[in-house]
Amino acid sequence: MISVKKILCCCGQGLGSSMLVRLNTEKVLKNLGIKGVIVEHSTIADAVEGAADVFIFGNDLKSFVPNLPKVILLDNIVDLTELETKLKAVLEV
Repeated sequence: MISVKKILCCCGQGLGSSMLVRLNTEKVLKNLGIKGVIVEHSTIADAVEGAADVFIFGNDLKSFVPNLPKVILLDNIVDLTELETKLKAVLEV
């Protein structure tokens, strides 16, 4: 597993969908037995290099996503299976 200390879940306003994705991300990390990762939610404007190790966005924001090293784009932000699959790939679990 790669070293990840922080995951930032982002949406347009930083309130609704990013919070839902944050809660789902925390649930998936717990189910995978991964501890010690800070998960926060915010607006896409806060998605800058160095703000987190991994960034998660809904695919609807694809054209607004800055060029960042580790990005997860979700087709369905409520699909835990998709989130788990993509997190495992990025975290190399």
